[in-house]
Amino acid sequence: MAFSERVSRLKSSLIREILAAAQRPEVMSFAGGLPAEAMLPKVEWADMPLSLGQYGMSEGEPALREALAAQARALGLECTASQVLVVSGSQQTLDLAAKLYIDQGTEILLEAPTYLAALQIFQLFGADCLTVPQEADGPNLAQLRSRLEQHRPAFIYLIPTFQNPSAVRYSEAKRAAVAALLDEFGVTLIEDEPYRELTFDGGSAKPIAGRLQKASWIYTGTVSKTLLPGLRVGYLIASPDLFPHLLKLKQSADLHTNRIGQWQALQWIGSEKYQQHLSELRSFYRQRRDAFQSALETHFCDLADWNVPQGGLFFWLTLKQPLDTRTLLSEALANDVAFMPGEPFFPEPDKNLGHLRLNFSHIDPARLDEGLKRLAAVVRQAQINQAA
Repeated sequence: MAFSERVSRLKSSLIREILAAAQRPEVMSFAGGLPAEAMLPKVEWADMPLSLGQYGMSEGEPALREALAAQARALGLECTASQVLVVSGSQQTLDLAAKLYIDQGTEILLEAPTYLAALQIFQLFGADCLTVPQEADGPNLAQLRSRLEQHRPAFIYLIPTFQNPSAVRYSEAKRAAVAALLDEFGVTLIEDEPYRELTFDGGSAKPIAGRLQKASWIYTGTVSKTLLPGLRVGYLIASPDLFPHLLKLKQSADLHTNRIGQWQALQWIGSEKYQQHLSELRSFYRQRRDAFQSALETHFCDLADWNVPQGGLFFWLTLKQPLDTRTLLSEALANDVAFMPGEPFFPEPDKNLGHLRLNFSHIDPARLDEGLKRLAAVVRQAQINQAA
């Protein structure tokens, strides 16, 4: 059977495979980025207009686009509703951007590490993925300048607020410097902010897209981390030069995002009950973060280094004695614990050994200590075997 050449580049999602393997109820999972089910809000459907069962506009529901534009302006991103496109989860933004920019061999620029599913889709379309190392407050600026001087990539993909997987939040200085460099070299920015609302210290910062003077940009977000992932409602806001092309790509992909999910999102965004829900959500996740940090100090302090995340859903651990953490998966699952190896978050995984991404939002707190204890034992034994 003859498939397209692109299919040969299609990699299965390791995170989806791990989640499938972790479905057994006895497995203690730190693997996925799943929101806590206890904090999924109770939603009402009774008042939904019957007309929403009909086809809708490709751009999205007008009232929702207005609400999203107002929310973005409050962050410092100047835009109008005419620049907002409602998409099927922010994952679709990445698919549309890849279709817009990437041919076989197109050079793009990414943080290292970066979001696994973004890497998967960019490589599917044939991108040559260049990287800039991530530091504690954002990308290494000297290396970013060097990459831009040498390569002029089609775009740069960044997650500046509670980055997945590293949990890094860019400093004000890094945000300003990145914007200045992208303006200087005329490189398009794709800015992904799914975790912005999940801040534990109240800190926020103006999006990089809102700081650009010349460069084109796409800013994307979602309600999956704050409302219901199952709604599959996300959005992109794009500079006026890009929006018409993204709209046509959206039309060819799926006509429009599901209107029922859009209606539900509109019941929340900008409302007082949404602000109350976000406040409760932040408090809940802050407590889980703190409990996770305490358990890590007990079981991993001699094995790994990490920074305490100020938002988002993940801890990013770097082993003091590096090894390929992918080799730990089967033994971990045999001990009823699941985690996400760090190597797949890099375009060249075999050159970036010794990291683990651990999710703290989903696991039952009563099982947390035992889960990390078992995972630490698996790591410890593998390091003993490696040294032998």
